[in-house]
Amino acid sequence: MAQKIILDPVTRIEGHLRIDTRVDNGQVIEAWSKGEMFRGFEALLKGRDPLDAPVITQRICGVCPVSHAIASCKAIEAANDLRVPANGHLLRTLVLAANYLQSHILHFYHLSALDFVQVEALLDYAGRDPVLLDLRHWAQGELNSNRVLPVAPFLPKLPGDYPGNREWNLGALGHYVEALDIRQEAHRMAALLGGKIPHTATLVPGGLTLLPEAALLEDFRTRLRRVKRFIENCYIPDLLLAARLFPAYAETGRGVERYLSYGAFDEAGGSWMPAGTVRHEGYAPLDLSLIREETHASFYRGNLQESPQAAAAPVPQPDKPGAYSWLKAPRYDGLSYEVGPLARLKVAAAAGHRPIAQALAAFLREAGLPEHKLASTLGRHAARALEALLIAERMERWLDQVDPAAPAIAPHNNRMTGTGVGLVEAPRGALGHWITLAAGRIGSYQCVVPSTWNFSPRGQGQDPGPVEAALQGTPVNPDFQGLEVARVVRSFDPCIACAVH
Repeated sequence: MAQKIILDPVTRIEGHLRIDTRVDNGQVIEAWSKGEMFRGFEALLKGRDPLDAPVITQRICGVCPVSHAIASCKAIEAANDLRVPANGHLLRTLVLAANYLQSHILHFYHLSALDFVQVEALLDYAGRDPVLLDLRHWAQGELNSNRVLPVAPFLPKLPGDYPGNREWNLGALGHYVEALDIRQEAHRMAALLGGKIPHTATLVPGGLTLLPEAALLEDFRTRLRRVKRFIENCYIPDLLLAARLFPAYAETGRGVERYLSYGAFDEAGGSWMPAGTVRHEGYAPLDLSLIREETHASFYRGNLQESPQAAAAPVPQPDKPGAYSWLKAPRYDGLSYEVGPLARLKVAAAAGHRPIAQALAAFLREAGLPEHKLASTLGRHAARALEALLIAERMERWLDQVDPAAPAIAPHNNRMTGTGVGLVEAPRGALGHWITLAAGRIGSYQCVVPSTWNFSPRGQGQDPGPVEAALQGTPVNPDFQGLEVARVVRSFDPCIACAVH
């Protein structure tokens, strides 16, 4: 007999998410992804000065504000034919890359790894590592007291099949703490060029309001090398060990197996990671005219299928029959597509980017993960770890190309009319801002963000969104209260605050 497993709220994510599942014979047979709030950023931007948009849209998310700032700037630049200097592109790319590194490290250690770690391993730790000794002191007080305090970072947790592997448990917990310092370094890198973080001060239409002094760039480089060492010596080895301990998660979370990328990290010859889509038929170039947002199962008036450029701000209807989420349902050529690190690597490899394809193949061999199992819960974690390493390596080249004597911003014109699209790859995937300008004001604004793609509800044809599809077939133990579901969901790195923008 079918039963329900509901996670409400899904914790250790940005925003408010509920996942409902129907389980039969120990497997998820159906799932519903439910964004549970409405924010209305698109509506509040209407009528404002266009230069307000990069400032306001950064407040959509405190984890990935850089992506929103750049997408917003690109949309305004496209509408006004503003040409960003090469130095401006490079400096923006470095700020974005620093934000990627902190986000990927945050996701693995602080948001996801705890689903796989036996925290109780700290109780009998007898070594001399000061970090683990401090954690043991905390654990002895909290785990033995049968209390759950709001300040306890590892509690509450769901029961489950946490491994007894001492190397994994103690190593991951020690690196959990070290990762906090490494994330600070990545934040400092972004702040050196962005003015501050979160919510940068220097990213504006036309480029970046900063003189990239040589000393500042070397400060950035020094911090980058520390972050890169952590990725090489901790993040990658921890991911490889997790792959050996949890091989079943290479069999779960397959999803729709359709992938979309807008192209990541601007360089002189175009995006370092190419744009495009991948499905069973292979790679295809990106065609923005095929993007529509549907509202059949969303709490907005009407059953719309609109281009983001043509769409007006949606009208909320919380009592709409059949609706179950505040997320809209983005579709590409009528189909749901997964976005994110896995999609970027899949698209790059399929598009013929040989260095990325070769790095991906070598990493999969080391992880013991066949290529066909990359579309999985474990595969998403592997893709994110590899991408972090590839980005850290590439950043050295971008730093070398910055010219401290060259301008980083183009002069503004005062026309501020027309329409524009700003595309960027946020850490979680494809992010697009669509803007129309008239008489120096914003006429309409639309954001289609990564978690709206991944966590979308059913579309007009009742097709599930990527996360809903990925949960189908997931084996579950009723005693674990949905831990297996949470593991699949968190592999997508949810940001629901963005998704309901």
